[in-house]
Amino acid sequence: MAKKKEATVEERLRALYDLQLIDSRIDEIRNVRGELPLEVSDLEDEVAGLKTRLEKLEESLNNIDTEISDRKNLIEESKALIKKYTEQQKNVRNNREFNSLSKEVEYQELEIQLAEKHIREFKAQIEQKKEVIAKTKEHTKDRETHLKHKKGELDAILKETEKEEKALIEKSEESKDKIEDRLVKAYERIRANVKNGLAVVPIERGASGGSYFTIPPQVQMEIASRKKIITDEHSGRILVDSALADEEQEKMNKLFAKLSS
Repeated sequence: MAKKKEATVEERLRALYDLQLIDSRIDEIRNVRGELPLEVSDLEDEVAGLKTRLEKLEESLNNIDTEISDRKNLIEESKALIKKYTEQQKNVRNNREFNSLSKEVEYQELEIQLAEKHIREFKAQIEQKKEVIAKTKEHTKDRETHLKHKKGELDAILKETEKEEKALIEKSEESKDKIEDRLVKAYERIRANVKNGLAVVPIERGASGGSYFTIPPQVQMEIASRKKIITDEHSGRILVDSALADEEQEKMNKLFAKLSS
């Protein structure tokens, strides 16, 4: 990897502030999207889950239909056996044979009653499952409509900002290449630890940007001299003078306008 060209402190401060302005612009774009990507992802998972549930319910219905068909076949088989045993009773030679056949007939009649009971239970299950399926289909349709709407919102925002965001990310990397790794890591660490993502801030009204803590005049003069990297002792943020900040802001505004057009 090629060694980065040694830059002056002022060049590093400008690069750091440019990096901050670019990353803040990326933050703004992502804030516009807000929770939409997560909402879309959650809705996709919910719809997929509902469709899986529908598939299982439909499969369960098919299984119940098979069970009913099996019971109907059993009933027909029992009826055929009853007819057979009844015919055989006409030709018995003694009471023992007659009673034995009577028990077989009775057993088959009980089998028919049990099968009919199961069929009634299965039919009740079918009605219950059909009701659940209807409600699940309705809920799935509602969630799909909501998902379509949210996807439309997200796609519109992405279409509007995707090109700019991609270009800004490239510019962010270019700015990092102008700064030594140690400073980039410090910048990223500070940025991760502050609520608004501001790791590099200008002096405003004698205090660091976004802070009420006053910077001593001597320190303000050192910052304005741009001879060394100075951080705010209270927030840890890297400080730049307002003149440098205004110059870089104007330069970046032109870049942002170009990228968003």
